[in-house]
Amino acid sequence: MLIKTNAQDLVHSVSSEITSKAAYQSRRDLIRLMATGVAGATMASWAAREALAQAWTPPGQQAALSRGKTSVSGALTMEKVTAYKDASTYNNFYEFGTDKADPARNAHTLKTSPWTVEIEGLIKKPGRFALEDLLRLSAQEERIYRLRCVEGWSMVIPWVGYSLSELIKKVEPLGGAKYVEFVTLADPKAMPGVGNRVLDWPYVEGLRMDEAMHPLTLLAFGMYGEVLPKQSGAPLRLVVPWKYGFKSGKSLVKIRFTDKRPATAWNNAAANEYGFYSNVNPNVDHPRWSQSTERRIGEDGLFAKKRKTLLFNGYEAQVGQLYAGMDLKKYF
Repeated sequence: MLIKTNAQDLVHSVSSEITSKAAYQSRRDLIRLMATGVAGATMASWAAREALAQAWTPPGQQAALSRGKTSVSGALTMEKVTAYKDASTYNNFYEFGTDKADPARNAHTLKTSPWTVEIEGLIKKPGRFALEDLLRLSAQEERIYRLRCVEGWSMVIPWVGYSLSELIKKVEPLGGAKYVEFVTLADPKAMPGVGNRVLDWPYVEGLRMDEAMHPLTLLAFGMYGEVLPKQSGAPLRLVVPWKYGFKSGKSLVKIRFTDKRPATAWNNAAANEYGFYSNVNPNVDHPRWSQSTERRIGEDGLFAKKRKTLLFNGYEAQVGQLYAGMDLKKYF
């Protein structure tokens, strides 16, 4: 597809020998270009449904995960669940490409077993945890969350996992731990997108400790009753439903507890556009996308009237107190 090819050419044209200032400007230009459609952002990918369908793996191909009911307040939205086909083929996972269809096409190269996660920093019990140990750490639950992308689209996805706080309690953070940093795998052999310059790799995200400890913050191992497909962040990822989707790091290999706010991927790339908090807020627009409304993938057509975006993505009753007294326009 011409749109995608142009984006790839632009990415690879950024020479490693240019100065850091020029590299930063090139990255900003690339982000801006992608957002207006050159890298197959929302409009282009929506038009390419045939390509997405070809990459689709139907449910039942992944291993099933046993899960119980949840008692966490707000963890079971009653909205219509997005079709698995849409949720597993319309993805942002730049390590596998910048087009929405790229992750489903390219993520088969990701090897998810064996898998370990290094947990370190200001904790009493640091260590390297095998995926199997993390799966057994706490009972799995199904949580049906809204997912809101900063690009103005949304989904409703049934995740399988447990509250991240269960893991945090096990490693026993020290008093000085104020933030939690999450690091995604960056393997150029398995992830073709790691060779581009749109972001600094590895992909890093972070939460304040109280955000990480909130019961809605999910360490997810599956979706739709099965293990995560690779394009959705296998074998484990974060899901923070009241924040824009890019805050929920995928394919995690490291979790670090720190006393300083982590330098996160999109905030590094364009701090004036992607704040550290990135709470869903209809009153604070992104420079290129209005956040007052959204389009539900699989339900709302390109030209249909959009639905209104809810503050904190509809989880204000559960998380609003975390930001009491904060200027949400300043700390966006």
